[in-house]
Amino acid sequence: TSPFAWLRTRFYYLLIRLYFDQEFSIEEFKRGAKQAFSVVSKLLSQRKLDLLEELVSAEVLQVLKEKISLLPDSHREALAADIDAIMYTTEGDVRIYYDDDGIKFVSILMCFWYLNGANLPDEVPGEAKVFQIVFGDENKKEKKHLLTANYEFQREFTEGAKPDWTITRIEHPRLLE
Repeated sequence: TSPFAWLRTRFYYLLIRLYFDQEFSIEEFKRGAKQAFSVVSKLLSQRKLDLLEELVSAEVLQVLKEKISLLPDSHREALAADIDAIMYTTEGDVRIYYDDDGIKFVSILMCFWYLNGANLPDEVPGEAKVFQIVFGDENKKEKKHLLTANYEFQREFTEGAKPDWTITRIEHPRLLE
């Protein structure tokens, strides 16, 4: 992350605390986003899209229904991120905006790097094979892939709105395209 982007996101966090939610904590948000990412990615890999209705926007859910049905099993399995396999999490873009009706929104893009042992073909570009771990004897090797995902979380801060974050964008590069 560039120093300018880091400074800009910190400024937005200050604005969120000053004008929208005095108890907002980016560390607490990141913990919740990490947990939500793990749950949603596992539900995606299991094709349990009906359980995502409260977590994901209707527009994203419709796109996911179309894409998941076309995925090969290896790609679908690679979507799942166990919370203990998430190696790195960082926030990307933070936006504060108002729509034409004066409704206030905050969006935070989260980037996740996670290990997954799905049997992906070697020609999958954009991901790195990180580990080949030998358990027991030389004949049994387990491959782990370092994969990335971007999830955007949005919350409405208009008076009387539910205080829930909704996922408004899901990207698993090279897997869910």
